[in-house]
Amino acid sequence: MAGIPHDHYEPRTGFEKWLHERLPIVSLVYDTLMIPTPKNLNWWWIFGIVLAFALVLQIVTGVILAMHYTPNVDLAFASVEHIMRNVRGGYMLRYVHANGASLFFFAVYVHIFRGLYYGSYKSPREVTWIIGMLIYLVMMGTAFMGYVLPWGQMSFWGATVITGLFGAIPLIGEPIQTWLLGGPAVGNPTLNRFFSLHYLLPFIIAALVIVHIWAFHTTGNNNPAGVEVRRGSKEEAEKDTLPFWPYFVIKDLFALGVVLIVFWAIVGFMPNFLGEADNYIEANPLMTPPEIVPEWYFLPFYAILRAFTADVWVVQIASFVTGGIVDAKFFGVIAMFGAIVVLALVPWLDTSSVRSGKYRPMFRWWFYLLVIDFVVLMWSGSQPVGGIVPALSLIGASYWFAYFLVILPILGIIEKPEPIPATIEEDFNAHYGKQEAAE
Repeated sequence: MAGIPHDHYEPRTGFEKWLHERLPIVSLVYDTLMIPTPKNLNWWWIFGIVLAFALVLQIVTGVILAMHYTPNVDLAFASVEHIMRNVRGGYMLRYVHANGASLFFFAVYVHIFRGLYYGSYKSPREVTWIIGMLIYLVMMGTAFMGYVLPWGQMSFWGATVITGLFGAIPLIGEPIQTWLLGGPAVGNPTLNRFFSLHYLLPFIIAALVIVHIWAFHTTGNNNPAGVEVRRGSKEEAEKDTLPFWPYFVIKDLFALGVVLIVFWAIVGFMPNFLGEADNYIEANPLMTPPEIVPEWYFLPFYAILRAFTADVWVVQIASFVTGGIVDAKFFGVIAMFGAIVVLALVPWLDTSSVRSGKYRPMFRWWFYLLVIDFVVLMWSGSQPVGGIVPALSLIGASYWFAYFLVILPILGIIEKPEPIPATIEEDFNAHYGKQEAAE
């Protein structure tokens, strides 16, 4: 947290001085644990440790599972069954790994929406936000490739549908699709590539996480009030902050314990609740499942993909303007990836000078609608096409883009914010009382 005065590590013993001169790792750990942290952080800030735990859990269980997995279309499904039936504790490893992905995405969605509400993407934290979005994109790629590895029906047909999206891109789409598949269709080269990348990408995520942590340690942590820590003197900074250890470490560990109680209950009592029954049937290229549904964490963007059909007027206009190059399928692909792009560009789309949504009365209602919209899109993506689902998907997709491209820029101009506390100390005392702050 550069610029905020605080005590740094000073080696005392001879060995500490010798090590510090050659490898200042103790200093790095000390400065990380004792870093001044805004004292008004609420419970929405505990999901960072959940994400760190989930990443380590996925890497450890994934490495062990890879020891028993065979990336071959004739043996992959049987090797997964071998893990489940014959490897000691294999069934638990697989269920922890599969549900660990859901825990990872649940925590990252809470983390993202918390950032959106409290303005964690605003200056000077734009780079921190972009790095976070890169982590999210790599997570999506890793999860998709991992879903293919069991080589069940949903694995095979999910890979066929998702890689087929790249084929919709004019001119360069088919070469990209062929490169991804390793051939003209989903087959053994595809499985080998996906297995290799699924094993590699989590370590890239870990590297990006280190850069992400480094970024917000450099700029300082955001907080619910959205005001910066005072940097005039050490005494002023101490009025706004507390050391990360022990105050926030203990709080985070308690929250992690509560989350893990729910997680282990799901793993122990309903490990397949979030899975698809068709994925327990070996992949058959000659038999298409009635409905091809991705994992729950992809559903909102899957709904956006399906929302833009040939009878939607914006698709018709785009097709007419481009001479038929942008058809419904290609427009859906653009919309799906565009929904993530606008999320990444939010630091420049939000024109308000106020950081925290706590003090933006009009913003709060539009944000709550965005959360509801995300849930509606998730439900729509899980349902067969028909009835009100296409209309709900189109309305949900339209609001998603309208929120980032229209509503946020306008709100920054017309909204009158509520009074903002001058310091973090003032916000803390308003919530917990001055006496508690002094203690």
